[in-house]
Amino acid sequence: KSWLVPLQLLSIVLYSALGFITLGAGELSLVLGAFLFTNLLAASQDVATDGLAVDILLPSERGWANGIQVAGYRIGMIIGGGALLAIYPTVGWSGVMFSMAVFAALCTLPVLTYQEPVLPTLLNSRSTASSASSFKSSSAFKEMVHFYFAPGALLWAVVLLLYKFGHASATGMLRPWLVDQGYSIQDIAWILGTGGFVAGFLGAMGGGWLAAKYSRSKLLIALGVGQVLAVASYLWPVMTEHAAYKVLISASIDHFTSGLATTTLFTLMMDACSKDRAASDYTAQACVVVISQGLAAAVAGFSAQYFGYSAHFALSTAVAAGAVLLTAYIVRNQKVRMLLTPELGRVISKTATSVVCVLIS
Repeated sequence: KSWLVPLQLLSIVLYSALGFITLGAGELSLVLGAFLFTNLLAASQDVATDGLAVDILLPSERGWANGIQVAGYRIGMIIGGGALLAIYPTVGWSGVMFSMAVFAALCTLPVLTYQEPVLPTLLNSRSTASSASSFKSSSAFKEMVHFYFAPGALLWAVVLLLYKFGHASATGMLRPWLVDQGYSIQDIAWILGTGGFVAGFLGAMGGGWLAAKYSRSKLLIALGVGQVLAVASYLWPVMTEHAAYKVLISASIDHFTSGLATTTLFTLMMDACSKDRAASDYTAQACVVVISQGLAAAVAGFSAQYFGYSAHFALSTAVAAGAVLLTAYIVRNQKVRMLLTPELGRVISKTATSVVCVLIS
């Protein structure tokens, strides 16, 4: 909470300040810098939020919790990618920025009233920290890489890197394709910002129910197959005479399936965290996912330009299919299964901890 509230307040101040800027060619660098800082604040907040979630949630609760988390993200996308984009021509840049500040303030209210529990692991870590004679600058880095010395963690990182790569590559080029086909901002806002993300919200809640009820590793594979079919559905509007209803149907299928798969993936990421390093373990995994999304978006631009949209979406489908096959192979590995099974009480061994300290110190 000591992290969440200040970070939220800084975000509110930043959004409000951006509302007083008059957009022009000279202000582009300032706006890009502000957005970079905003994302830094959001990423820092995410570390604290995920660490708290792993600390207070039982393994049986993580499926529904991640369903709610992903659904909340979808609501944000509906508002930010749909509603705010739709009203932009009417209220302008300042109106959109002030609206974001208001929404951020409303989201801060529940955090202000929340009473954070004091967990035994937190007490032990604080006691250890206070009794330490010195603080080494490499401690934070040690915490981050510590996760990947667990048996099976590097193989799991391959899954995190590739599982959503094909999907991100396809969706990254959907908006440019819509623009090239002559769709207006309002059309894109309705198709993707509202229609698609409503489907994603429903998918996230459905994923929470599935992750709480069935084997998460098996779900990851099954929903990965569904994700391949969803990416392939974009070939329908792209390779035939395009129409808004075709794009809406494909986007809805994709966002619904992605909501299911993302919730399951995030739940497994929580399962892989150790209780005494929840925030750093989850962040170590989330960083791989973010890197994957960024690489996919970058590669997608070159792919679409070189091969054309039709070939690009077909290639994205093939990449997604290959990732599912590799995921199915990796999650059968005994070490990975141990890593992702919270019931086994998986903790990173003292041997692994010693290796980390020797290699980094």
